Amino acid sequence: MAFPSKFLDLFLKRDPFGNIILLKRLIIGIVGALTYVRFTLVNSLKIEGTEHLKGLPNSNVLFLSNHQTYFADVIAFYHIFCSVKWRFKNTINYPFYLLAPRVNNYYVAAEETMKQSGLLPKILSYAGAVTIRRSWRAKGKNVDRGVDRSAFDKITTALRQGWVVSFPQGTTSPYAPLRKGTAHLIKMTNPVVVPIVINGFRRAFDKKGIFFKKRGVRLQVTFKEPLKIDIELSPDEIIDMIRGAIEQEKNTKEKDQENG
Repeated sequence: MAFPSKFLDLFLKRDPFGNIILLKRLIIGIVGALTYVRFTLVNSLKIEGTEHLKGLPNSNVLFLSNHQTYFADVIAFYHIFCSVKWRFKNTINYPFYLLAPRVNNYYVAAEETMKQSGLLPKILSYAGAVTIRRSWRAKGKNVDRGVDRSAFDKITTALRQGWVVSFPQGTTSPYAPLRKGTAHLIKMTNPVVVPIVINGFRRAFDKKGIFFKKRGVRLQVTFKEPLKIDIELSPDEIIDMIRGAIEQEKNTKEKDQENG
């Protein structure tokens, strides 16, 4: 009876958050198939820098990106990570990578965003969301409430398991301040930190990243070389490094406006 038991264990294997990995694989593949034309036919996705992903460890890698929509950014990253798993460089033009997607991907998301009504947030949450309660913003307004003490533990758990995408500004508003919690996380976990710069998503999609605002937009995702961060630096110094790396300094505003 050992064989049936091992076979069942394979199908019911779960990630650290209790999600069935086989189901995650199916969700990523299906969502990828349904959204593929958004990034290749309706709009065009230009990808640069995936050579920096080659040779990265399978865990304790933190991707830090600016943020333009709730979901379209994340879905594009999933496409790219799965394509890179199949050893394609700077392209998602070969969608059979969705047949065996990379499942050890996680992304940090606001709890209220993932709990909103509708099927898509629930599906994407299961695929790899690490939900946290923002202490500075709720329901589109600035607030001042207690820090989510479980957030650090959740993100650390995800880092031990795989790659984590985080948006250190915590909002889709351009040039918003970066949260110092990101610096403290880096100092405590010392991950490989890969900056990402995205453009065009805000112009192509609505704020949620579900509906089109404009078609024929060139979307851009650029992966930069991993940052060399001395964890002995102060949180402010680390934040300054990240801000420059993801091009959220004021002097990049003109470029961002040009690219969406």
